[in-house]
Amino acid sequence: MSDIIYMDNHATTPIAPEVLEAMMPYFTTHFGNASSTHPFGVKAADAVEKARYQVADLLGCSTEEVIFTSGATESDNLAIRGIAYTYREKGNHIITSTAEHHAILDTCHALAAEGFETTYLPVDKYGRVSPADVEAAITPQTILMSFMYANNEVGTINPIVDIAAVAAKHGVLFHSDAVQGIGQLPSDMETLGLNLASLTAHKIYGPKGIGALYVRRDSPKPHSLFYGGGQEAGIRPGTLNVAGIVGLGAACELSKKYMETGKSRVATLRDTLHQKLMENLDDIYLNGHPKQRLPGNLNLCFASVQSHAHLAGLKRVAVSTGSACDSESVKASHVLVAMGVPNELALTAVRFGLGRYNTAEEVNVVADEVIKVVNRLRALAPDW
Repeated sequence: MSDIIYMDNHATTPIAPEVLEAMMPYFTTHFGNASSTHPFGVKAADAVEKARYQVADLLGCSTEEVIFTSGATESDNLAIRGIAYTYREKGNHIITSTAEHHAILDTCHALAAEGFETTYLPVDKYGRVSPADVEAAITPQTILMSFMYANNEVGTINPIVDIAAVAAKHGVLFHSDAVQGIGQLPSDMETLGLNLASLTAHKIYGPKGIGALYVRRDSPKPHSLFYGGGQEAGIRPGTLNVAGIVGLGAACELSKKYMETGKSRVATLRDTLHQKLMENLDDIYLNGHPKQRLPGNLNLCFASVQSHAHLAGLKRVAVSTGSACDSESVKASHVLVAMGVPNELALTAVRFGLGRYNTAEEVNVVADEVIKVVNRLRALAPDW
């Protein structure tokens, strides 16, 4: 597949060579269980704590505030369900938005069967949540709010700091599915004002199957969803994935190193791709905020070109229609629907996710391929 250009970095990123190199000894020589007390276990435990420090360094927090999980979906569940169970006697109301990832939405829907209520706030045409709407939705029963840092489909960045101020004013815990933002955007938890935040390695050039939940030290601890051991302060029991944790730590260290220079470079490539497409195609529309967006995100609607036909025509390019978790769906993206994009147009959306390893030459090839496919499909479309 070396001749296929990869531009789906919101779905997953390739593992960085430096990350893989750091992980390899923990698949082979240093294979011990981090809970064991003999030298093999001590070596593994030391590696886990080094990685915990690397994650905490990126987040600007203490190591005690980092809980390792299997990834963002588990972290989201642990945050939402865990806090709901911890605060069951205090209240039963959660606030989120209609544009969240399904790991949040489905968890909130499931909690309804247990007596919890969720307010799903609308988003504006860019996909942003209004802090004023958040404040208006708070009731005496509100125990938690959850809003993503940056949207995984359209790249829009939420006003997290402003929402955090509302949460703090009313004494409500604030969780963010920060998967797309951490490592690309300012990631200091104290500055952002979050009580809990989910992250995962495979969005920042680390391995799949490992993530973390940040839990601020002065926040109530989420109730454990599992039983069977005392690992991770009893919040997330189970044998630690040492190699994965090492990979997450190494990925966080690299992200901090490359955040500013990498962000600028990727944004330039994205803007070049957008400009080339705009100059050569009519009736294409940008989804998401034009400026307050992830550096590598370009989500476009191509009128009269169904997205699945578009992707099928791009033989040399790997992109997507939206969330990888919905890749088999032929219905319009719930994010675009929430933003008010007409259904017929939403079905033509394509998400380009540029990343650390994309080049200017690849941008030119992708632009040419997209222009060729769109023109060919439009020539076949009866309504064009």
